[in-house]
Formats: sequence, structure tokens, C-alpha cells
Amino acid sequence: MKNPWEEISLEDYENHMKLDSVFQLQALNEMMKGQLGDYPASRVMILGVAGGNGLEHIREDRVEKVYGVDVNATYLEAATARHPNLTGVLECLRVDLTKDPGGLPEADLVIADLLVEYIGYESFQRAVRRVRPRWVSCVIQINTEDGWVSDSPYLHAFDKLERVHRQMEERALERAMGEIGCQTVKTLERGLPNGKKFVRIDFERAGRRTRV
Repeated sequence: MKNPWEEISLEDYENHMKLDSVFQLQALNEMMKGQLGDYPASRVMILGVAGGNGLEHIREDRVEKVYGVDVNATYLEAATARHPNLTGVLECLRVDLTKDPGGLPEADLVIADLLVEYIGYESFQRAVRRVRPRWVSCVIQINTEDGWVSDSPYLHAFDKLERVHRQMEERALERAMGEIGCQTVKTLERGLPNGKKFVRIDFERAGRRTRV
């Protein structure tokens, strides 16, 4: 069965996410700046990179390689086209993380924002085991009111996600990461419109040395 993310246009996704009543594209951009800046990682992997929101915060004097991973080939083409300054640094990989992630290379830092909701804890564990990062930084969405997609003119573009979306819970993510040797090192919250919030949870993996 086709992954529903392959059927959502980048235009619909980004136009929904950047509405003032949603404000998630902007919030994720700011949060990714912190994720990229907080750890001395020379090789970074962004799981669910979409159109490359936040890649402008890559510091080329610190980062030698960025892997942008997504299931949607059109998203990856856009991410590459929007960031010509990262030629030779950014490598985009089309991977369905709900399946075998065996083709993923190793990296020092994994960033996964609004990803675990759509692939599940077990698939995320498999990906992290394969990449063997020292640090993992996740942003998950917590819904404090009914509804996980904010109302907008683009609402129905996301209808097919109902069959893959999972409600997130901070402790459950921490337990899943603990099972693969990753301990929580930082938690931050960011309020959003419509009774939602983003929670950033960072983990460090025991026994993994960085290359820098």
C-alpha cells in the first residue's frame, strides 16, 4: 500500500503549516535552529525533511554532511533546489521508514520532527539503531484539545493520514528510546494555536562517540 505522505502535495502541506492559525512551519524552523546548534555533530540526518524547512540553519563550517530523508521524491527535489549553497553537503535519500531502513548511513545527530507520529515507535527505533547517532532530537505534537490537524482550507489534503497517525505521549517516546540505549538529556516546549504544543525531547545514546 502506498504511503499517504506520497500523495500530499508540498504546496498544500506548507500552506497549511504556515497559516497564522497553525504556525507550525515557523515554529519548527526556529526549533530546528536550536537542534542543529546544540550539538557538535559533523554528520546530521534529518528524518522527514519534507521541503527542507530549517536547512538554512546548517553551518557549513561545522557540518560536513547532511542527509535529508523522506518518502516523497517531490519533497526531496524541492529541498535540494531551495538550498543550492548546500551542494556537496546535502544528500537526499528517498526511504520509507515504515519498512527496512537498511540503506541509511551513519550520522552523529538524528533530527526527527513530526515524524514518529507517522511511523510509530518501533520503526523509529529501527532507524536509530541503523544510523547509530550519538544524539537524537525529536519534536512531537501534543494535542491538548480534540483534533490533531488544525482547521484550515487545506484540511482535507491530510485525510489519508488518519490511517497512519498516532497520538504522541512524551513518556512513551522516552520509554521507547530507553529500550535502545538512549537517555533523555533535554526537554523543551513550544505553545501553538488551537490547543496544541510542540515538545522537543533530546536523547544521548550511550557508548556512541562522535567524530568531531
